[in-house]
Amino acid sequence: MAFITLDKNKLKHNFKQLDQLFDNNNIQWAVVGKLLCGNEIFLREVLSLDIKQICDSRVSNLKAIKAINDQVETIYIKPAPNGSIDEIVEFADISFNTELETIKLLSQEAVKQNKHHKVVIMVELGELREGVLREDLIDFYQQVFNLPNIQIIGLGANLTCMYGILPNNDKLIQLTLYKEVLELRFNKTIPYISGGASVTIPLIMNSSIPKAINHFRIGESLFMGTNAYDGSCYENLKQNVFKLHTEIIELHEKPMMPEGEVGLNMTGEKVSFNPEWEDSTNYRAIIDLGLLDIDIEHITPLWPDIEIVGASSDMIVIDLGQNPKKLKVGDTIPFHMDYMGILRIMNSDYVEKEII
Repeated sequence: MAFITLDKNKLKHNFKQLDQLFDNNNIQWAVVGKLLCGNEIFLREVLSLDIKQICDSRVSNLKAIKAINDQVETIYIKPAPNGSIDEIVEFADISFNTELETIKLLSQEAVKQNKHHKVVIMVELGELREGVLREDLIDFYQQVFNLPNIQIIGLGANLTCMYGILPNNDKLIQLTLYKEVLELRFNKTIPYISGGASVTIPLIMNSSIPKAINHFRIGESLFMGTNAYDGSCYENLKQNVFKLHTEIIELHEKPMMPEGEVGLNMTGEKVSFNPEWEDSTNYRAIIDLGLLDIDIEHITPLWPDIEIVGASSDMIVIDLGQNPKKLKVGDTIPFHMDYMGILRIMNSDYVEKEII
């Protein structure tokens, strides 16, 4: 049986380190919990950290969060689909928005539910994912801020997630200037500039982030202990908060070179083979996990001298070399996962989730 574990002590350590960093810099931060995919076991562990805000891009996950703790402030972090407006108002205290007509629908639903819904307007800073174009921002804001039961609490921006456009001082200063222009033009206070994510943490550390950036959304650095700017590991954070464990379901010494006519494999690829494999054997293990659960490009064996050599829909083949650990059927092999690996496998109903 394959299972994924969350190390509660590592998670707590990373949370405390990040919380201290942001507190020292007068920054409020929210945990981005979409990696947990609404899993109740893991959500309870994260919410036990006494977090103030949690973000997600699935309203069903926000509903699960509110069922556990209805006092934590929830944030819906992508433009809202029209079919989910009623649930977003019910389960998200705040939503990130870029479409005027969508905010009008949120306003109507908030009136209907007798609630005030908070909104962060996302601004396009070059990543070309979500965001109001900068030249349209003043007109957009003017049409939104008088809508009933809608409170604009911030401006935000997203960088890196699609094209890898990195945040820098210049881009974030642009965001702060738009806040100042809107506040002066309309005599309104905008409390947040949500310009930070895991990729922006290095700008705090080298003192190059504008002081007005006062809100961050953090997922990767909390759960991975990594610097999203360059992929390196933070020395003061723990890695492998999540770990994948897979059971060996077959183990034999086999020839390294396949035998027979070579065609396309199940993923449509034609595999090439090293001529040096001829007349060589090694120990090969099959683990109870496959492409249905995870992409093998996003996992790495934690033990040295072990290599993934192939995968099908529900099995992965591992090269154990001469099997120096004397592994046998029923033993487990641990793996490191990157962010996308965890996100994919958390969506698999076939992989158990456990707290350690």
